[in-house]
Amino acid sequence: MKLHELKPNEKAFSTRKRVGRGPGSGLGKTSGRGENGQKSRSGYSHKAGFEGGQLPLYRRLPKRGFSNARFKTEYAIINVSDLNKFDDGAIVTPELLKDMGILKNQLSGVKILGNGKLEKKLTIKAHRFTKSAQAKIEAKGGKAEVI
Repeated sequence: MKLHELKPNEKAFSTRKRVGRGPGSGLGKTSGRGENGQKSRSGYSHKAGFEGGQLPLYRRLPKRGFSNARFKTEYAIINVSDLNKFDDGAIVTPELLKDMGILKNQLSGVKILGNGKLEKKLTIKAHRFTKSAQAKIEAKGGKAEVI
């Protein structure tokens, strides 16, 4: 078989639907749009959730209660093992973490988790610490300071 002998499978490409083309196509006269009404006109479009004038579902359902999800505090999390990149005795702040590329965005603050091993003595300033993270930092002789 050569490149010029290659052909696509049968039925791999179907012919384009050509509307408004005489009696044989089955899509002549009204072109599959039905007879009258707004949907049969050119330029018709409706907004999302429109139900033909009927009161839309999102307006029919009762709105109840209060959700605090919009106001929740979300912390950027960092593991203790990620802090081994710093020199021994360094003071680690959220700004320094961002400059080093460890932290992408600070969100509502920085939280240090206790996953992994800490191998250096560091002074870490963050908004939250887990108990295991605080224990690992202090076990190496470092400090965990809450901002």
